[in-house]
Amino acid sequence: MNAEINQLIDALNHKDIYVRLNSLKQLMKKVKAGEIAKPEKGNDVNNHIHTAYSFSPYSPSKAVWMAYSAGLATAGIMDHDSIGGAEEFMQAGKIAGVATTIGVECRADFSGTPLKGRRMNNPDQDSVAYVALHGIPHSQIDKVREFFIPFTKYRNIRNVRMVENINRLIEPSGIKLDFEKDVVPISNFGNGGSITERHILFALALKFTGKMGKGRQIPDFLKNTLKLNVNAKAEGFLSDPSNPYYEYDLLGLLKSNLVEKFYIDATDECPDVAEFIKFSESIGAISAYAYLGDVGDSVTGDKKAQKFEDDYLDELFTMLRKLGFRAVTYMPSRNSMAQLDRVRELCNTYGFFQISGEDINSPRQPFICTALRNEKFRNLYDAAWALIGHEFAATEHLNAGMFSSKTIAKYPSLEQRIKIYREIGLSLG
Repeated sequence: MNAEINQLIDALNHKDIYVRLNSLKQLMKKVKAGEIAKPEKGNDVNNHIHTAYSFSPYSPSKAVWMAYSAGLATAGIMDHDSIGGAEEFMQAGKIAGVATTIGVECRADFSGTPLKGRRMNNPDQDSVAYVALHGIPHSQIDKVREFFIPFTKYRNIRNVRMVENINRLIEPSGIKLDFEKDVVPISNFGNGGSITERHILFALALKFTGKMGKGRQIPDFLKNTLKLNVNAKAEGFLSDPSNPYYEYDLLGLLKSNLVEKFYIDATDECPDVAEFIKFSESIGAISAYAYLGDVGDSVTGDKKAQKFEDDYLDELFTMLRKLGFRAVTYMPSRNSMAQLDRVRELCNTYGFFQISGEDINSPRQPFICTALRNEKFRNLYDAAWALIGHEFAATEHLNAGMFSSKTIAKYPSLEQRIKIYREIGLSLG
């Protein structure tokens, strides 16, 4: 690529949204003019792309460009506790010709249910699970933004306390992390984004490399001074000073090994699961539980081997149904086929809409999930288009969504509704 094209791609992460969107327009003009090769567009979909409005190397515009360049047919934004990037993501999708869907991921409190005390899909805390609002009607964006304001406030109070814990842990290094000076500036908090544990750890990674440089000295420091377990794969990445993803690889290792040493349980920042479901229904979104399943070798390198929901999966699905969840989301590349077969069977038994997406938050992660191309997962392509159809219909009329009482009364069969909304989505794409 020539210098001008590279500059436009770099500008997709500019701090000014108008610069980002204009850069995308210029890139698409170059595609049309033949100056940039047009990627081959397939059937691939991804409904779980994080952006810089939570933690990601990509702005919404850059995320859409990456999705377009990978040949994705549809792309979905899914930031933690924030809807701040949704409107840019949709605009970028229109510019690039990529069908989009919008959502928010958060942690919900299950301590008021019989699942209290269980390790669900959260590596750091019992009784709290990651859940998602999918297919948010565009007319409800402001309500979603308002819903998360108090939870974000409480999260930052806890973030400050966790930074204090980290400073006690790293005191021997002579490094000190400052939440306001080091963490907030690398986030999009001022524009409606959230600040997560990944922001804190990325800021810490920058502090380490700023003082010690990149190379062998970093894994040695982590092993000998911080007493962290550094696996061979991570050690290889971190021993290479020319590694272009150095800080992200360091972040992944820290997330896998250091979080348990400084983590403080999330409380007030987590809506009660019943409150979450009630809110989802009120805005016409699709509530989803994010299945993780027992982890062996972590695909992303930021999760240690750990047991999650598999030992009590039937009980979990019964409770999810009782609570009023509409969907279950899972990632075909993250689990064994036996795990996936079991989850899919339970989804069919309990009548859950099945959604898929790979949570993109590192430059090492591909936007295409090749595991999804297995014919067995054909329904997940249909689900992505049905999400888009639902989002459009519910934006036009809130009671026209796929799970409204009016729609269910007219089309009781979930399979029939998926087909209907899939056609709506395809007509828009």
